[in-house]
Amino acid sequence: MKKVVLFWALILCVFSLLVGGEAFAKAEYEWSFTQPWSRPLSNKGYEFFCDKVKEYSGGRIEIKFYSDGLLGNHDESYHAVQEGSIAMGVFSPYVNLVPGGMLNWMPWTVENFDEARLAYSPAGGILFKVMEDAWAEVGFKILFNVAQGPYGIANSKRPIRTPEDFKNLKLRVSSSLGFVKCLANMGEGTGMTLETVPWSELYNAMARKVVDGCWTMWPSLVDERHYEVAPYFTDLKWAWDAQNIAMNKKLWDSLPDDLKEAIKKAALEAEEYLLQIQEAAQEDYIATLEKQEGFEIIRLTDEERQVFRDKARMSGIWEELCTPWLEKKYPGQNMTQVILDELDRIHEEVAAKKK
Repeated sequence: MKKVVLFWALILCVFSLLVGGEAFAKAEYEWSFTQPWSRPLSNKGYEFFCDKVKEYSGGRIEIKFYSDGLLGNHDESYHAVQEGSIAMGVFSPYVNLVPGGMLNWMPWTVENFDEARLAYSPAGGILFKVMEDAWAEVGFKILFNVAQGPYGIANSKRPIRTPEDFKNLKLRVSSSLGFVKCLANMGEGTGMTLETVPWSELYNAMARKVVDGCWTMWPSLVDERHYEVAPYFTDLKWAWDAQNIAMNKKLWDSLPDDLKEAIKKAALEAEEYLLQIQEAAQEDYIATLEKQEGFEIIRLTDEERQVFRDKARMSGIWEELCTPWLEKKYPGQNMTQVILDELDRIHEEVAAKKK
């Protein structure tokens, strides 16, 4: 009798696990996912992705997420994924690591979340397509993207409403060459100087007046307290923040098609989830900043923004930075113009929907 009771107890236990969706066998693939930065909001999206991959693969893939640089800084994580000791991670495609990486975030292209949904979409977005080839060139498979929104210019001296307002400012820049050349053109003839300062040291550099300001975003103004040391922020929307989630390409290529489809499905849902939470958070950041005494948001008209865009002379920057790589990768296809035309189409489509 005891044996019968134990048998049926075991059957009921197994049945309850199956009904609850927890009866996955041991995963065939156990991977690590590295996040080199401390970004709690984005981490929600990465954990969502890991959960969805497990669900859609029927438990055959299990991904353990490591945040806050626990598996190394950005470049260390990049090399670990490239060699295969870590499966995947979040990266900025700096050109010293990804030669075609400048295509990810050229200035004066994407300017809002609706445009990002189309341009960066894993389901055929023009920037995703190009970055897929750029990442493959260095041994990675790009899966999806995460964005924190548009960049503006913050400074401690004065409101910036025209390019002439860059007069004699010392602005912090990074090694993102497209950003640097664009900003230099916009401030040409004003006496503006550019200084390279590590992002981790930026707050102190502005507080000590080593630099007067920087390009920054709504989240950084609040979370990294840039508003305290740079009380004028021009909402220029001149560039777009986008990091790439990518995995080791050899590992990707080794997967059966059904698991690739499971990951693609999870990636699409994770990207949209991230766009939704980041877009909602942006409104909260703006509301927080509007309440800060002594902090001023300078909002420009389309005509005022166009003056900056014209002075940026982006066609020359595209020809210098992007066309050589694009011609090598896509010979005879005039991909520079193809990309710019598609980005213009996206901009017009989104603008039309908002009218």
